[in-house]
Amino acid sequence: MKSACNPTLETKDFAREAANKAAPLANTGHVTGQLTAYSAVPASAASFEQLGNAYTEYTQTNDARLEELEQKSSADTLLDEKLARLDEIIDGQLRRINEVQLKSQRLPRSAPETGHSQTVEGEHKTAFDTYMREGRETQLKALEQKAMSAGLSADGGYLLPEQLETDILRRLTSLSPIRSIAAIRKISGPSYRRPVVKTNPTADWEGETDSRAETPGMKFEMREVKIFELAAMPAVTQTLLDDAAVNMGEILAEEVETAFAEKESSAFLNGNGTSEPLGLLKGTVHGTLDDTGVSIGSIKTGAAGAFASSNGGDVLISLIYGVKTAARRNARFLLNRRTQAALRKLKDGQGNYLWQPPVTAGADPSLMGFPVTEAEHMPDMTAGSNPYAIAFGDFHRGYMVVDRVGISVLRDPYTSKPNVLFYITKRVGGGIMDYDAYKLINFSA
Repeated sequence: MKSACNPTLETKDFAREAANKAAPLANTGHVTGQLTAYSAVPASAASFEQLGNAYTEYTQTNDARLEELEQKSSADTLLDEKLARLDEIIDGQLRRINEVQLKSQRLPRSAPETGHSQTVEGEHKTAFDTYMREGRETQLKALEQKAMSAGLSADGGYLLPEQLETDILRRLTSLSPIRSIAAIRKISGPSYRRPVVKTNPTADWEGETDSRAETPGMKFEMREVKIFELAAMPAVTQTLLDDAAVNMGEILAEEVETAFAEKESSAFLNGNGTSEPLGLLKGTVHGTLDDTGVSIGSIKTGAAGAFASSNGGDVLISLIYGVKTAARRNARFLLNRRTQAALRKLKDGQGNYLWQPPVTAGADPSLMGFPVTEAEHMPDMTAGSNPYAIAFGDFHRGYMVVDRVGISVLRDPYTSKPNVLFYITKRVGGGIMDYDAYKLINFSA
């Protein structure tokens, strides 16, 4: 079995436009829906070299495996084991490079306040620091009452300073794969509502003396993104609170960012829309790649939990061209690392591997010329109740994350002595804005 794709199609030919588009993005650091300082990423040269060496060895090993399959109808298990080890090495190097990139994207922290600033923001930061360290809330309460703030939630607590809230949201965007590719809005109300076109207006050719008939007009429907509460309760020792040199805002951000990012990433993909945001995989799905405007298109691989044994990569070609042209310009693949490992083995008709490692620091791996975003909470390649292991399209256009302004914190020095607990809540929602902007692969027969 020399080829897993249509032998008449060469990957580099049909994906040239996407590849050319990806190159300037890597140089400028601009990706739709996010800002990344690619040129400033101090990526480890050793990690990139090891990634390249591991990928070269991977392709050579897989070529040997395919040759054995063709000659003997079975492959040496040692080759399969070696491929699995090389997969782990490649994934490890990609994670290491991404960690360096994420670290470079974090905002520089300001030093702890040493005196009272004359600005409102400075006063808020000073009052908030006093509340966190000592539990004294008089000054903080006065500031929020003066601003007529709605910061006191049903559970109590006070709003984080604006700069600290911005910093936490920025770090969440770096950590959460869906936040980094979706559209993001900030609101102050209980939900976000946006009108979308349900029926486009029609037009007719008219003769000079023809009677004029009224043509149907444009029709709209409202898409609503509801807001849900996400909470975490990190613990800090009193000794650390007493240390004046410690930036408590930084400690707070680092404690909650991973927990929030983990929960958000899961909900933005698989959320039920009732007690958590609606996931982009949980909209209504239909079994063709047709555009309907009300459900997500999908295509089956023809094999349960796998690609088809013959020309398995053809389903990717159908998926790519099943997305409308306007959405395909900024499209990318979305999948987890186990699915990505399976894709590394696929070739086109000319023997080119469909998956390619990143070519520069801060860039993503590519699949058939389109960038790949790895999301751990994407389903595995199974034919179970959730078989949609690969999504492709413009997720900035298709999905929206909505943050309600204000992250609140409540100090609790009593429940877990000698530690001090901080009950931190943020309100966030997510919803599908354009059902035709992306499509899914169904790993079913």
